Amino acid sequence: MKQKTLISVIICVLLIATAAVAQGLPTAKAESVGLSSERLLRIGAVVQRNIDEKRIAGAVTLVARRGSVVWFKAQGMADAEAGKPMRPDTLFRICSMTKPITSVAVMMLYEEGRFLLDDPVSKYLPEFKNQNVLVKPATGESYTIPVTREITIRDLLRHTSGLTYHWNDMLGPMYKTANVAHGLLPYDGTIEDSVKRLAALPLLFRPGERWEYSLGVDVLGRLVEVVSGKPLDEFFRTRIFEPLGMKDTYFYPPEDKLQRLAAAYTYYPDKGLNRFPDTPIAEGPFVYSADYPYRSPKKLFSGGAGLVSTVEDYTRFCFMMLDGGKVGNTRLLSRKSIELMTHDQLGKISSDRGFGLGFGVDGVKEPLSELGSPGEFDWGGFFYTAFSIDPKEQMIVIFMAQLHPSGGLSLDRQVHALAYQALAD
Repeated sequence: MKQKTLISVIICVLLIATAAVAQGLPTAKAESVGLSSERLLRIGAVVQRNIDEKRIAGAVTLVARRGSVVWFKAQGMADAEAGKPMRPDTLFRICSMTKPITSVAVMMLYEEGRFLLDDPVSKYLPEFKNQNVLVKPATGESYTIPVTREITIRDLLRHTSGLTYHWNDMLGPMYKTANVAHGLLPYDGTIEDSVKRLAALPLLFRPGERWEYSLGVDVLGRLVEVVSGKPLDEFFRTRIFEPLGMKDTYFYPPEDKLQRLAAAYTYYPDKGLNRFPDTPIAEGPFVYSADYPYRSPKKLFSGGAGLVSTVEDYTRFCFMMLDGGKVGNTRLLSRKSIELMTHDQLGKISSDRGFGLGFGVDGVKEPLSELGSPGEFDWGGFFYTAFSIDPKEQMIVIFMAQLHPSGGLSLDRQVHALAYQALAD
C-alpha cells in the first residue's frame, strides 16, 4: 500500500474513533475547522514514543477547534500492573485544574451581587481579620507585624494574598504542624477546619505585594460554602457539573466508577518509571499521596486541588469558557465575567507573569516561548494534567496523564505545540 493511501486510511480510522469516543461532544473533520488531520497524527506518535520509552504509562489527549473535537485519543495503560488500558473515559486526579472551576463558582456568586472582588474576605470569613505577616531577618529570630491591608477576594483569585503552600521553606513547616490541608493527602476534617487553621497563621508577605501560588483557592472554596449556604461539592454538582453535563467529575468518585481511576506513577532519573508507592512521599514539609480520592474520610472538599475528572468532562468546562460563559442554552457566567477572568490581573505586581482570576494568561507580559496565541489562558495539575483555551484561534488542547515527580518531562507542552503546528488555515 502506498504511503499516502496508508496515511489516508489511518486518518479515516482516527476520525471514526474520535467520533465514537467523544460521547455527546460535537465532532468534526479536522480540515473543516482549519486543521490538518495528517499533522494531528504527530500528537499520537510523540505520546506513543514516550510510552515506549517508559516515561509515562499512558495519556489521553484532545484537540478541539471552533466548537468541535477533532482529535481525542487514549494511549498506553491506565494501570500497567493490572494490564488495564487507557480509555477515553479514564478518571484522572486533576489537582490544580480544580482551581479554575472554583474560580468560576466564585464569579457566579459575584454575578448574583453577593460581594465585590475587592471586599476583604474577612467580611465573610471573620477568621481572616487582624492577620500578621512573618518577618524573617538575616540574623535573629523571626517575628510578625500587622498587615497594612486585608486579603481581598481578588487577592485569592489571582494569588496575591500572602498565603502559600506547604513546600514553602518559611511557612510550610507551620502549615504542617497546624494540620492545614492541601488536598493531596487523606485528611480527617473539612475545608472549614483547614481554612480556620490556615487563617490563624502568619502570611508570607503583605496582601497585594507579589504573586505566590497558594492555598488561596481553598479559602475561596470555603467562601463559596458560606455565601451560598451549600457544601462545595453540592454547589459544584448542582450549579456547574449537572448544567454542563459533567457526569464524571467528583471530589470522591462513587465506588462503581473507581475502577476507571488511572494509577499514578513516579519518575526518578535513577529509578525510571514506577507505580506510585503505597505510602505518601515526603518532600520536606510537603507530604502527598495518590490515594486521597478513595482512602479518605471524604469530608474535605479542596477547592484548590481535590477534583477527579475525565478529559471529556473538562472539555465541556473549557467549551463553556471559550463560548463566553455558556454551552448551548446553558449560561453559567456573563461574557464580561469571562473577559475579566482571562485578562491579566497582576499588572505591575509582576513584570513577567500574566495571571487572571483563576487562570494563567500567556503572551501578555513577555513574548510567547512556544507555539500559541497571546491571551491564551490555561493551567495544569500536580499529577501531570494540563489544558489551554485560545480565544483567538477558538482552540482547546487537553493533556491528561498521572505522573509525579515527572523527571522534567515536557510531553504536555509538546502536545500543545503539536496541536498548533496542525493549523492549516
